[in-house]
Amino acid sequence: MPLLASIPSPSQGVWNLGPIPIRAYALCIVLGVVVAVWIGERRWRARGGAPGTVTDLAVWAVPFGLVGGRLYHVITDWQIYFGSDAPKRPIDALFIWEGGLGIWGAVALGALGVWIACRRRGISFTAVADTLAPGVAVAQAIGRWGNYFNQELFGGPTTLPWALEIEPGRPGTVPGASTYHPTFLYESLWDLALAGVLILAARRFGLRHGRVFALYIAGYTLGRFWIEGLRVDPAHEILGLRLNQWTSIVIFLCAVAYLLLSRNRTGEEPVGVLAGDGEGADPAHQRDQADEPELGGGEAGGLPTAQEDTTATDNTGPASVDSTSVDSASAGSDDAPADSGEGDRAPAGAGATGDGGTMPEPEAGRR
Repeated sequence: MPLLASIPSPSQGVWNLGPIPIRAYALCIVLGVVVAVWIGERRWRARGGAPGTVTDLAVWAVPFGLVGGRLYHVITDWQIYFGSDAPKRPIDALFIWEGGLGIWGAVALGALGVWIACRRRGISFTAVADTLAPGVAVAQAIGRWGNYFNQELFGGPTTLPWALEIEPGRPGTVPGASTYHPTFLYESLWDLALAGVLILAARRFGLRHGRVFALYIAGYTLGRFWIEGLRVDPAHEILGLRLNQWTSIVIFLCAVAYLLLSRNRTGEEPVGVLAGDGEGADPAHQRDQADEPELGGGEAGGLPTAQEDTTATDNTGPASVDSTSVDSASAGSDDAPADSGEGDRAPAGAGATGDGGTMPEPEAGRR
């Protein structure tokens, strides 16, 4: 007798706290965002960035991501809200709390929000994207459990020991079958593994200039393609492939193209700018290199300081400064030379581097 015959589905996905409905789907998304910000903050500080930067960027990324996710859902499932036989009213397209988010739109507009915030703060968008990529993958892994509570977006019938029990009558269910592929679990595990790969690749190969984020995009779309092929929920199809599979193919190719075209990019990416360098700019974040380790990848975290070579003119006269020995490098310069190992390090700062009672309807879940 197998140790696990099947995975039972939750009996409900909504709990009422007085007049307020608490949806498991929403809780999973919120938890994912919190974890992503926490991971991003740790990685950003390890790279030499100012504490609190990722939290500030999330203020832009989260609302942009919610709007983008909702737009993708409404555009690709427009028949739910528009038309004479639509099951919902057009105004319901605005009721984001009822569920319905598309990951493609969420990532695209979320990235746009981060780009705007980075421009306002004077920091490198690609450095931020590389820093956030593993956390975003973990957030997706957590968010997918919302589909588990909603009993939606499952795969075809199966009798495997880890098959998922689904109530009869839900979209995609087959008469006579009660257990199906838990595609939410497949994607959750894939995303967690992807996060680990991103961290290891960044350390091993010193990926910078958006290449970690591009690797995340390529890795996610690769997994999403085959997982999407297992799903049996209603979806638009083109030439035998589901719409999200075609989307995965296009985005995967774009990510691979970026990796190839940017493979020779070098140079530093600013993780902060000096106070007063622009309106809304971050102050230079200072830290002691000896007390805080560098992020894997082997990049130096500081910039050299100017040095003075003082020599006495005679045994009794005052010391004079040899002006030719003063190092012309200035802290905060984007193209400052690498540390030669001579003299004291300046504290890392600007320019430093390193690294949803009643359950919602099935179509209302994340795509």
